[in-house]
Amino acid sequence: MKKFSLHPLTWWIWSLAIAISVARVNSPIFALAAVGVMGVIVFTQREDAPWSKSFMWSLKLAVSILLIRTFIGVSIGVPIPGTTIFTLPILHLPHWMPGIRIGGAVTSERLTMALAEGVIICSLLVIFGAAASLTSPHRLLRVLPLYVYEFGVTLVIATSVLPQVVTSVGRIRQAQRLRGQKTQGFNSYIRVAIPLLEESLARSLNLAAAMDSRGYGISRLRSRYRPIPWHIGDSSIVICAVVVLALT
Repeated sequence: MKKFSLHPLTWWIWSLAIAISVARVNSPIFALAAVGVMGVIVFTQREDAPWSKSFMWSLKLAVSILLIRTFIGVSIGVPIPGTTIFTLPILHLPHWMPGIRIGGAVTSERLTMALAEGVIICSLLVIFGAAASLTSPHRLLRVLPLYVYEFGVTLVIATSVLPQVVTSVGRIRQAQRLRGQKTQGFNSYIRVAIPLLEESLARSLNLAAAMDSRGYGISRLRSRYRPIPWHIGDSSIVICAVVVLALT
C-alpha cells in the first residue's frame, strides 16, 4: 500500500481527536474499534525506523496494564452484587475502612466493569503509541513553536532513548552470535552491558558535538533549511478527525 508523506502534526491531531472520542463515548467496543483502526494505519503507513516499534511496545504495555487493572478491580474495592463467578480469600481490613474489601466474591458485573474500564484506559495509551510510530520525533521537533522548542528537544531525546537502546542491544547480540558467543540466559545480557554503555556514551558525545556545531542555544532565532509543507492530504485527515469528534 502506498505510504503518504504527511506533516508531522497530522497523525498527532488525528490521534488526539480519536482519543477524545474514546473518552467521550466511554465504550469498550468503540475503544477496541479505534485501536483496530489505528493498528491498520500503523501497519500500512509506518516507516522502517526505530520509532515505528512504539506501537508494538505500547500494545505490550497496554496488555500488562489491563491485566493489573482487572486484577485490582476484581480483588480490591467496593463489592458489587451480581452473579458470582468465583470467590477469593478475604483479607479483613480495619474498622475505619468500611465498605472496602480485599478478596471475596467476584461477580460477573464487577469483572465486566473492570475489563471495560481497563480497555478504555489502555486504548488511549495505544492510540498515542500509534501516533509515535507514525511520526518521526525529529520531524515533529522541527515544527514545534519556539516557546516549547527547548522542552521539545528534551522530550524527543528522552523518548528516543528506549528505541535506540533496543536497537543497540539487538545489534550487539547479533555481533556476539556471529562471533560464536552464547546469547541465551542471564549471563548473555551481562556481556551486553559494557558494549551498550560504551555505545550510549559515544552516541551522547556525538549528539552533543552535533548540537554544538549547529549553534544550539546561542540564538533565539530558528532557521528552517527545509520547511515541512502542509498538503491537502493533511487537511483531509484533520477534517476526518474533526468529523469523528463531532459525531461522538
